[in-house]
Amino acid sequence: MNKLTDDEKRIIIDKGTEAPFTGDLLEEHRDGQFVCRQCDAPLYESGDKFDAHCGWPSFDDEIDGAVTRTLDSDGQRTEITCANCGGHLGHVFEGEYLTDKNVRHCVNSVSLKFVAQ
Repeated sequence: MNKLTDDEKRIIIDKGTEAPFTGDLLEEHRDGQFVCRQCDAPLYESGDKFDAHCGWPSFDDEIDGAVTRTLDSDGQRTEITCANCGGHLGHVFEGEYLTDKNVRHCVNSVSLKFVAQ
């Protein structure tokens, strides 16, 4: 496991959220992979990233088996976590029709690292 800063712990371990439009990966458009900041497991391919204009990196697909979905305790949202280490990534939404896949993984930049190809 990678050493996390206090802010990274607040989001990844304590299931927090970074402020919208502040993440350093929001405008990342190079070819590569987005991996879990806590354990380096590959989570998303750059080709699945799109601009949802929501303030957080958005993806309409994940690497097979990389992300776990769990209904939030409020029963209204679905949390997404790294399937390898359980680190909080954000939430997934369906039915917004923003892409043909009709899915939006709304992910905290703090939960990810980008590896260029």
